[in-house]
Amino acid sequence: MALKIAVQMDPIESVNIKGDSSFALMLAAQERGHEVFEYHVESLTLDADDRLYAQGYPVKVRKVQGDHFEKGEAVRLDLGKDIDVVLMRQDPPFHMGYITATHLLERIAGETLVVNDPVSVRNAPEKVMVLDYRRFMPPTLVTRSVDEVRAFMAEHGAVVVKPIHGNGGKAIFRIPADGDNLTALLEVFNQTWPEPHMVQPFLPEVTEGDKRIVVIDGEIAGAINRIPGEGEFRSNLAMGGSAEPTGLTDREREICEAMGPNLKRLGLTFVGIDVIGGKYLTEINVTSPTGIVAISEFDGTDLAGMIWDAIEGRLS
Repeated sequence: MALKIAVQMDPIESVNIKGDSSFALMLAAQERGHEVFEYHVESLTLDADDRLYAQGYPVKVRKVQGDHFEKGEAVRLDLGKDIDVVLMRQDPPFHMGYITATHLLERIAGETLVVNDPVSVRNAPEKVMVLDYRRFMPPTLVTRSVDEVRAFMAEHGAVVVKPIHGNGGKAIFRIPADGDNLTALLEVFNQTWPEPHMVQPFLPEVTEGDKRIVVIDGEIAGAINRIPGEGEFRSNLAMGGSAEPTGLTDREREICEAMGPNLKRLGLTFVGIDVIGGKYLTEINVTSPTGIVAISEFDGTDLAGMIWDAIEGRLS
């Protein structure tokens, strides 16, 4: 059955089709005969009759960099009546605008399937949900206090400090064991973000890679190892990291199997799990996970197709 798909995303003009997971999902949907629309979160409107609308554009996509889409005329989409599936794929930051969008999309529950489930996305930001699985994590402190960080460093040595609602490896700092510039850095963090920050020991194993494991409907679908670029400790591809094929350790499988049933129950169909050193869980990515293009290329699999199999299964 042909479906109508609305993708809530960043402008399609800026997409890098070589590695963009949203583009891969749109292309796979189109190949299945589904009709695809693009819309931006800023166009969401809840009218006086409690109907949720967006200004959408029908799009056709193709694997031609620089000429990768055709966009039709704008249409007013009733996301509850006109659309079968909404893919919530715009990049974070996870701020009040993002949270408000999840509240609005929650109102079409029972009419339209939203992937990932907006209630669960709102309740599971990457560096907060992961705290439910501390037994797999490195020691982790969440605080705004310089004194608390100093005490933590006295026990663990060099640390990394992360914005708790950051994304893509942005604004992650390494502080050496002597605490040089710790006070100044925390001043900047506390002035920039009202929420507490995440502090963890620096893991030297990150030089060997940070593994992204994709879980689809609670099941392991594939993985890549992301290697930091020269002079970097951050391995995110957006920060200049490179990807290589990889397998999974027994510990990594244990981590995924421990959280898989809960991810499926929460309607988190497409999830990216990050593990360092084969054993340290660091993040559970649910807002706009990436990695399916590289994994599919390395493994010869079709992760975008697997995601659509899961979505179509939920609809049926």
